Amino acid sequence: MIKKTNLLQRASKAVLLASLFVVPSVYAQESPTADQVIGALEKLNGTVAGQRRNHILGVCISGSFVGAKEAQSYSQSALFSGKSIPVVGRFSLAGGNPNAPDSAKSPRGMALQFQLPESKMQHFTMLNIPIFSAATPKTFFDAAVANTPDPSTGKPDPAKQKAFRDTHPDSLPLGEYMSKNNPPASYAESDFFSVHTFKFIDAKNQTTLVKWRFVPEAGVTRLTDAQMASAPKRFLDQDLMEKTAKGPVRWNMELTIGQPGDEQTNPTVYWPADRKKIQAGVLTINKATPQAGADCEKVNFDPLVMSEGIAPTNDPILLFRSPAYATSYAKRLSGN
Repeated sequence: MIKKTNLLQRASKAVLLASLFVVPSVYAQESPTADQVIGALEKLNGTVAGQRRNHILGVCISGSFVGAKEAQSYSQSALFSGKSIPVVGRFSLAGGNPNAPDSAKSPRGMALQFQLPESKMQHFTMLNIPIFSAATPKTFFDAAVANTPDPSTGKPDPAKQKAFRDTHPDSLPLGEYMSKNNPPASYAESDFFSVHTFKFIDAKNQTTLVKWRFVPEAGVTRLTDAQMASAPKRFLDQDLMEKTAKGPVRWNMELTIGQPGDEQTNPTVYWPADRKKIQAGVLTINKATPQAGADCEKVNFDPLVMSEGIAPTNDPILLFRSPAYATSYAKRLSGN
C-alpha cells in the first residue's frame, strides 16, 4: 500500500511536470489556469471531499490488452507487441455531481492504464463522443461559468447560457451530436473515442497522425427516449459488474490513419470519414468492481502519460488536461 504522503508527493510532481507542456502562445493570454478551471467545476457541481472534480461517478475495471502487430508499422510502442498487457481502468459518468442519474444526457468515460514492460505505463483517456465540447481551455472554462446555477434560483441563467453559445461556436458541434445520440444503455455496449489527435512514431522515427475508437464486441446500444425517462437512477455500474461476472467483455481498438493537412489541434472538428482504418488490438475486461478502495480509485488517468512511440499533438485542450487532472488529483488526495 502506497502511503498517502507519497501519493501527495507524486501529485505535486505531476503538477510540476504538467507545467512543462506549453500551450501555444495564441491561447496564452486568454487561457485560464488549471486551478481556475477546477474552481469553476467546483462551483458548478459542488465538491465531495476526497473525490474527483469531474467524472465523479464510476466503476473500476481490470483486464488485458493485446495489440495487433499491424499497428507496429505506425508505432514502436510496446503496446502493440502482440503480448498480453495488464490493464487497470475506470468507466465513468461525466460531471462532478454525485446525484446525477446514469441516464443523464452527458458523455461517458473510459480511462485505461496499461502496465507495460520495465514498469512503464501508457494511459488512454477516452469519451463516448467523437469530438470535444471546446477547442480551447477558455471555452471549457466559460461553459462551466455559464452553466453554474444562480444562487437565487438554483438553476443556470438561460440568458448566460445563450450568450455563451452565441459567442463560442466551437461548443456547437458537440451539442448537435448529443442532441442526435442518446446515452448508452451499458458501458459494455458503448464505443469510446480518443477525441484528440495523437502522433504515432515508428521504429524509423516516422510520424503518423492518428485517432482511435474502441468498438464494443457486443455492439453499440443506446437508450430510447422512453428508457431514459423510466431508467433507475443507478444501473451502469451494476450492469457491468453482472456482465463481467458472466464472462469477459471486449472492445476492438480501431485505429484511424490521418493524412497531412488533417486537423490535429482542434478536437471539435471531425476528420473525413474516408480515412484508412486498421484493427490495432483487443481490450478484454474480466472484472468490474465498485471504485471505493479499488485499484483505479487513486489513479490519475493523465492522458499525457505515454510510452515511446506515442506522442501528443499541440492540441491546447489535450495539453491542458494534464495540469487540470494533476490539480484535481492533488486536491482529492489531500482530502479536500
